[in-house]
Amino acid sequence: MAMPHGVRKLMAGAVAFSVLLVFSIAARAQVKPGDVITPKNASKVKNLVSPGVYYMVQRGMWMNIVPHKEIDWPPPFKDATEKYSSQVRLSADHRSLVGYVAGQPFPLLDENDPYIATKIIWNNVFRPISTDDYDLRFYDCEFQYVKPGGSHRVINDIWVGHYAGYNEVGRTEVDPIPVDPDFKITNRVWLFALYPILAPEDARGEGLIRWRYANPDRGDDAWTWNPGVRRVRRLNEAILSSATGTQTFDPDHYSGFNPKVEFYNYRYLGEKDMLLCVHAAHSPEITCAHDGGATACPENWEMRHVYIVEATPRRKVGKAGGALDSKSIVYIDSEVWFPPCVDGYDRNGRLWRANIFWLAYRDRPVPDARVAIYPFKREFVVGASRVDVQAGDSTMCYLPGQHTPERECWYINMGAVDKDFCTVRAMVAAAP
Repeated sequence: MAMPHGVRKLMAGAVAFSVLLVFSIAARAQVKPGDVITPKNASKVKNLVSPGVYYMVQRGMWMNIVPHKEIDWPPPFKDATEKYSSQVRLSADHRSLVGYVAGQPFPLLDENDPYIATKIIWNNVFRPISTDDYDLRFYDCEFQYVKPGGSHRVINDIWVGHYAGYNEVGRTEVDPIPVDPDFKITNRVWLFALYPILAPEDARGEGLIRWRYANPDRGDDAWTWNPGVRRVRRLNEAILSSATGTQTFDPDHYSGFNPKVEFYNYRYLGEKDMLLCVHAAHSPEITCAHDGGATACPENWEMRHVYIVEATPRRKVGKAGGALDSKSIVYIDSEVWFPPCVDGYDRNGRLWRANIFWLAYRDRPVPDARVAIYPFKREFVVGASRVDVQAGDSTMCYLPGQHTPERECWYINMGAVDKDFCTVRAMVAAAP
């Protein structure tokens, strides 16, 4: 007797899940706390890391495997989630948020929900790592070639005065809470400022301002300042996915995956236990001596539960048609709600640009902090690398910087910056 199609499909799904489960358990059994992963035994982690991370492990990035530790949200963020999340839903076209105030939009996820991928991405936007404002002061990034076992030779050394942001909605710790009144006037949800660039000399004084709007059809506004000709330039939104100058980062990937949500389509690829670095041992982060300084190593990596989402540009919407990557695979930690790994692929479907972030969970960004001290632990991004696997080069950023005058570097939800800081006028005035 023929088996009904629905039953065959159900059984096939069950078999596939069982195979995946057994495969995952077998992969986890290959590593244990205390192991040190090097290129010689990189195969042990091939199925436990993103392709971009595996590329770097093969080329010299050492990993110290440590026990898993839980991470809790800042209490104000947790309280806001409990208070407001029940009223949040997706818009009629299933792309934008409706009813959002503060906290995590979708704390309860169902993998059978056809729109789970979009909800995961919105959770990545309104995440616990920072909700009100942030100011990263005097950090440095180094551009170099990936050299397995080679010495560290810096090609370009970049110093930046401020990397700052201000949220007008979703605020949980600094007044005005939970929404800045300016939101009702301007429709802006997030303001960003990167200025002034202090080094190299030929870029000294440059900067970037970026504004994002709640209107799902309106793209981001962005401006740069060129001190050489003393001119403000308005940017085409497509350039926000492009790395300019002698470095590999672009604005859409400064903090993981951050283009305008509505300009992309999302596909849920599943959830998985993977190795990530969210309890980094070093701050400032250390330079890897085994891959030419392309990453930070050795550092602590642990098994984490991860949501995996594929993001593809909606080529006919807004400026997404100019996005360089054909797709991005975003690996989002299910407790931190930040993507420590994001892999970008070119138009031919080949791995192109790998983003790796090192995070630390503590009550202060550096052990000797005197100002940036919190009554609870929170996550800090202490290192970030973007590797062009096709060109064989990388930009490694140290947050805080290894040699900068500002020791504490990260000021999160402390009122360190306001809306006026994220303006063209302020950017121009700060240029040395």
